[in-house]
Amino acid sequence: MQATMNRPAPVELCHKNMRFLITHNPTDSTLSSFVEDLKRYGVTLLVRVCDITYDKTTLEKDGITVFDWPFDDGAAPPNKLVDDWLSLLKKKFQEDPGSCVAVHCVAGLGRAPVLVALALIESGMKYEDAIQLIRQKRRGAINSKQLTYLEKYRSKHRLRFKDSHTPKNKCCTM
Repeated sequence: MQATMNRPAPVELCHKNMRFLITHNPTDSTLSSFVEDLKRYGVTLLVRVCDITYDKTTLEKDGITVFDWPFDDGAAPPNKLVDDWLSLLKKKFQEDPGSCVAVHCVAGLGRAPVLVALALIESGMKYEDAIQLIRQKRRGAINSKQLTYLEKYRSKHRLRFKDSHTPKNKCCTM
């Protein structure tokens, strides 16, 4: 019980048609409460970016798909992982706008928030605003090395979604 008391609570971040849940990694002994948290937020997709510390079978039985994309603690994600992450999100949020995607690292303060920041930046948010939004909810998130990476990151606008309520060809002729 002591180990879970020192962990930050899961944090939900919403922007446009995207919802994210940033959380820490559970262990086999805390897995049932972790699954309950995910279900409470309606998570059906989880990205694990740290070493495996629990059996994902329990989550899969509850309808939660788990992707294992680990990268080094305190580091920026590899380009291939960024591409896979953004492709996964684009597909998920196009098919199910407003759904919640969970992402976790060990403490939920470095790797997971970096991936969420990348998604926010790719959706059109400024780097500074993405960091501020994440840190408002997850104090102490993102280290200086990761901040430098995000500052230098250039968006390719891969998560800009068309609003289905507006005409497809918005144009003003003068």
